[in-house]
Amino acid sequence: MTQRKSRTDRRNDLIEAARRAIVRHGIDRVQLAHVAEEAGLSSGAVLYHYPDLSDLLLDAQQAGLERFYEQRLKQIASLSDPAEKLVTTIRAGLPTGPDDPDVRLLNECGGAAGRNRMYALMLTALYDRQVSMYQSILDTGAALGVFTLTADSQTIARNLVALEDAYGYRITARHPAIGPAQAVELILSYARTATGCPLTH
Repeated sequence: MTQRKSRTDRRNDLIEAARRAIVRHGIDRVQLAHVAEEAGLSSGAVLYHYPDLSDLLLDAQQAGLERFYEQRLKQIASLSDPAEKLVTTIRAGLPTGPDDPDVRLLNECGGAAGRNRMYALMLTALYDRQVSMYQSILDTGAALGVFTLTADSQTIARNLVALEDAYGYRITARHPAIGPAQAVELILSYARTATGCPLTH
């Protein structure tokens, strides 16, 4: 006998379905029917849990953004070496390949940010948290004598996030010379100069 899903589980399923629908159809073109198709449900069943499609799309975007901050913090929480933390953080912020769904979702959100205030606020908050994450690693490394910073930590952190965004876009755009491994090395080349640390990986 199949156990009925809880309301929370059903909403989580719908969030995942909405994420797939956004990637497939684009944030400005996705419709209720697209989400329902991805979820294997009727449109009415989707509306039962999310009466407003825009709320579901916002939750889907927010869920996708967690990878680039919360999940990275968890990934480095057990690491004590600032250099290892920095390398791991850089690597985790890039797409796994051109079809990485989380990054494609982020690109969709970025494209709509100029037209949608909520998406703009979400991306601004993510950017600020990512900068703070990098800044904390850099400040700790400098305090321990592992890094010799060539600029203030906020400036370096902002540049690291900008490089992540730029190379992440090139990967999803299928640039023939820039894949995940090349992007990691390109960002690390800047980070080595900015920190005075070899940053091997």
